Amino acid sequence: MKIGFLHSLIRKEEKLLIGEFKSRGVELVMIDDRKLAFDLFSGPDVDLVFERCINHSRAMHGLRLVESTGVRCINTSDVSRVCGDKILTSLALKEANVPQPPVRIAFTEASALEAIEQLGYPVVLKPVVGSWGRLLSKINDRETAESILEHKAILGSYHHSIFYIQQYVEKKGRDIRSFVIGEECVAAIYRTSPHWITNTARGAVATGCVVSDEISSISLAAARAVGGGVLAVDLFETDSGLLVNEVNYTMEFRNSIETTGVNIPARVVDYVLEKA
Repeated sequence: MKIGFLHSLIRKEEKLLIGEFKSRGVELVMIDDRKLAFDLFSGPDVDLVFERCINHSRAMHGLRLVESTGVRCINTSDVSRVCGDKILTSLALKEANVPQPPVRIAFTEASALEAIEQLGYPVVLKPVVGSWGRLLSKINDRETAESILEHKAILGSYHHSIFYIQQYVEKKGRDIRSFVIGEECVAAIYRTSPHWITNTARGAVATGCVVSDEISSISLAAARAVGGGVLAVDLFETDSGLLVNEVNYTMEFRNSIETTGVNIPARVVDYVLEKA
């Protein structure tokens, strides 16, 4: 069996996954997205391509180009397209009746300000495409809203000229990240921080979280809504139940193996080999 390993930098997660593949005697074909040049016809000589890119655009388009040659990919290009765009993720969750915080999408400063005031302060302004908790803004009042919206409109790229506005959820210092592989929620962690942004990339501390029936149910529903595969689901705890914040398609898990006691890379490789 030959597995194409589509990657950018080789981080700790990739090293763990590569080690698992090699321990099973799998022949890995390393495909560096920084060195690729596609001709629209030729595909890699592998049974399946497993995606571990850092750059969303390279991942999404690289996967689609590979799929066009008849090679199956995990995750699929459709999953990367939906999960990599917060608007598409919100629409997928809505259409599948998966609970999420109220959101507004606007295309101008004026309509964004009106949408913010409809939701009520505070709100969180997010880039439509982005990860690791970067470029998020918590907006507490109109004066701050006007200033941030103006800066984004003038200084931002195309993606920053679209305003994704989410109602602020009081997390009480933590959120939950669950890990879905196929049809199972295999593990979950709490991410705790004194800051309102609780990404581990921003310094949050990971601790174990028991996968309750509620966590499993909503995580699987969110994963199915975006197309399924190998995914991480970020959840908010509220008095009325869990809400899905985001779904991540190139999930990071370096802080979650010892924390949960689950060999996540082994479970991922099991799934990939099963599908191949």
